[in-house]
Amino acid sequence: MNQSAKNLTKNLRSILLCLAFLIALFAFACKKADRSEGFAILGPSDETPEAAQIVAEANKDLTKIKVLFKENEGKRQELKKAMEENNTENVRKLSNEVVQLINDGTASGKNAIEKIQKAQEMEINEEYREYLRLKEESLTRELEAFANYHQAARALRDNYDPKNKVLREKIKEEFKNRSENYRIIMDKARDYSKRANELAKEAQKAKN
Repeated sequence: MNQSAKNLTKNLRSILLCLAFLIALFAFACKKADRSEGFAILGPSDETPEAAQIVAEANKDLTKIKVLFKENEGKRQELKKAMEENNTENVRKLSNEVVQLINDGTASGKNAIEKIQKAQEMEINEEYREYLRLKEESLTRELEAFANYHQAARALRDNYDPKNKVLREKIKEEFKNRSENYRIIMDKARDYSKRANELAKEAQKAKN
């Protein structure tokens, strides 16, 4: 066999090896895409379904927060009434209960945010990424609102003094202002959540 024939044989062998590698890579990409309900060819696969599973876990934390939020709203009204009656025992008791509720809610909120952030780091479609961004923004605002109200409840629990009118009125005014800030921030959180839900509905309609 002359040199040209040898070179041709060598080149053909290289081409065949390259084709074999590409076919194997293509098969692997398609197989992986099938598992993730995407279609990835020689590129990152769509991990949206896997991300959705993580978000499902985050939703369990969100469910806990909703329950705690309802309990907190009830305590707020009781606390308001106790302050109007200058019932020191109830003010301290209820404010302590509010502090504990917010502690639990904050822990669940942080867990949910960590899971949502983890999902955002995956290879997901942009529409779903935007949905997760809005959910994270909503949760971040909720934690901000809870932190604000937590300070107000702690101040009541630790400093409410029935014998010191000046200090008592100061604490009550601070509580009133922080309660109002809590409401404003929670409204912003609900707005982000509403936008996320609307985006999810639109995506579902487009899919159908």
